[in-house]
Amino acid sequence: MNTSIRNRAVTGTALALAVSAVLTACGGGDTSSSDATSKGDGNPAAATPAASVRDPLVATFDGGLYILDGKSLELTKTIDLPGFNRVNPAGDKDHVVVSTDSGFRLLNAARQTLTDIEYKGAKPGHVVRHAGKTVLFTDGTGEVNVFSPDDLGTGGKPDERTYRSAEAHHGVAIELSDGRLLTTLGDEEKRTGALVVDKDGKEIARSENCPGVHGEAAARGEAIALGCEDGVLIYKDGGFTKVDAPDDYGRTGNQAGSDASPVLLGDYKTDPDAELERPTRISLIDTETAKLRLVELGTSYSFRSLARGPHGEALVLGTDGAIHVVDPDKGTVEKKIPAVGEWQEPLDWQQARPTLFVRGHTAYVSEPGKKAVHAIDLESGRKRTSVTLPQGTNELSGTVAGH
Repeated sequence: MNTSIRNRAVTGTALALAVSAVLTACGGGDTSSSDATSKGDGNPAAATPAASVRDPLVATFDGGLYILDGKSLELTKTIDLPGFNRVNPAGDKDHVVVSTDSGFRLLNAARQTLTDIEYKGAKPGHVVRHAGKTVLFTDGTGEVNVFSPDDLGTGGKPDERTYRSAEAHHGVAIELSDGRLLTTLGDEEKRTGALVVDKDGKEIARSENCPGVHGEAAARGEAIALGCEDGVLIYKDGGFTKVDAPDDYGRTGNQAGSDASPVLLGDYKTDPDAELERPTRISLIDTETAKLRLVELGTSYSFRSLARGPHGEALVLGTDGAIHVVDPDKGTVEKKIPAVGEWQEPLDWQQARPTLFVRGHTAYVSEPGKKAVHAIDLESGRKRTSVTLPQGTNELSGTVAGH
């Protein structure tokens, strides 16, 4: 398997393996003006509260975070935060999870304040939202933390469920609606599959038929898929089902799901020895029939290119600069929405590249080369607004609108 791909979600600081503080994955301000800067000391009581931002976006850059107004894309706050940082929705209308070199931290993006809520640990990795719960997986310790995002508004650290993997590894976990916890199996050398525990932590299901397990997504009917180097592993109705790839090595390591569709969107790579494979095919995994279909896009994409639309449509930001809208049932490209200029995926996964983040009927797309972020209406395909920022951005995320 391609080493750079295999480590794609195993994050480090900006220089990764050469630096001791390594991470994976996701400041109290004084004003809300676009040039305001916070040192991110995590002490909101020491600063004058900033004006609230509705439906904020958060973009990372080298050394900090930008907070943008979700409608106008106005830059409302700049927060200094050294190191390589990642961002994910926390699950409510106010907060975003920031993965730093010391662990997960909660950013109140609406209030433009980096809070004191922190889950410390080396190599903070995947952040998963499902069934009203948010799950954090810390790769350096194997610890899983589960909390309700509704509890973030209380001001303190939310009550949580904690689970510790048998061995630390680059993993992922998700809590189902009935309290079952699905989490990956592995160690620092390899990853093999997944297990499920009940509310009391008792193991109730296991599969070690998923080499290189990576990433997760949930489909309609609460079918959960995990990517493997030879297909996809699905957990549904209390049992595991393996969906084989059409190739001996057919890796689906990144997926995107929708409650509106039983079909999951995934990437698809076939060269285990490539320094960086730039695939032009995507995978569509039907969780009802346990079938995997490949769709040729005619353009490559990256792991930050996959998303789902409001109707369950599959969205892929191609290196041709367009958002490819794919019907997940038919496996056909229905339309292409111009978004950014042509681009090429860089060799280092931590280097900036255009990123797609979808919220409601709006696709937000970053264009690092032009230091720009665009808001595009998915129904009309029209660019609603754009902003030019002081620096080019890397990751792009936001809060959950209308939560």
